[in-house]
Amino acid sequence: MAGTYEDRGAGVEEALAGDGVTQGIVRVAGTVRRPVRPFTATVQAYLAHLRAAGFADAPQPLGYDDQGREVLSFVPGDVPREPLTEDTAREEVLVELARLVRRLHDAAQGWTPPGDAVWGGTPGRRNTNATSDGEPQVVGHRDYCPGNVVFRGGLPAALIDFDLAKPTSRVDDLANALYYWAPLLDPLDRSPAYADLDVPRRVALFADAYGMTGRQREVLVPAAARMIGRFHVNMRAAAEVDPVFRRFWDEGAKDRLPRAEAWIHEHGPAITARLVA
Repeated sequence: MAGTYEDRGAGVEEALAGDGVTQGIVRVAGTVRRPVRPFTATVQAYLAHLRAAGFADAPQPLGYDDQGREVLSFVPGDVPREPLTEDTAREEVLVELARLVRRLHDAAQGWTPPGDAVWGGTPGRRNTNATSDGEPQVVGHRDYCPGNVVFRGGLPAALIDFDLAKPTSRVDDLANALYYWAPLLDPLDRSPAYADLDVPRRVALFADAYGMTGRQREVLVPAAARMIGRFHVNMRAAAEVDPVFRRFWDEGAKDRLPRAEAWIHEHGPAITARLVA
């Protein structure tokens, strides 16, 4: 466990808005305080490795305060909220996000998690297997929803909330980012600014900016289809045991995820054709 963080006249606590999954997150001056969970020490070790490897576009782990809360550096910038605006739908945003994820993956590639590592996940999850694409595992972020991407100057600049970080493959992690930002959703479930976008083109732009290999391009769509299936299974299971996830389920996930599964199966071939052309 990291050491105790020494507050020096820290000041007023300001509640931070989130997605409602984690309660009690506050900002205190230039820091963020979060409740400790079973996976906190593992995530702090991961963030420390990223920092040491030169990836500074994530919170810096600072230990624990005198109330036993996790302490992280506050990451300045703007966090987009749903419904996403036209500014966030620009292709430049997608390209910069791909470059950000690539830097994260390259920094994480050399890290071996501790033997007693504990990873986060959704309550009651029933399907946690990553796709089998032949790639070595890397600890990825695994939750590139808009609320976890910090913008500066209108472009993605940093990532926050590493609660779902765990060993995965690069392809799986890229599929997660594309699910939210291409997006890999039925047009009925996209923000209006994203409803009519050329998704195959956007996926190809992302792949080029990331520097995806030929093999990664070939397996991306099958990986995304399996990922969306896992989302559906795990969200339904979480809704059975957790009131927050029950609200997510009732407010749209129960319809959005089956539609996303159908959409990726119908439009996936066009995405793959564009990727490997």
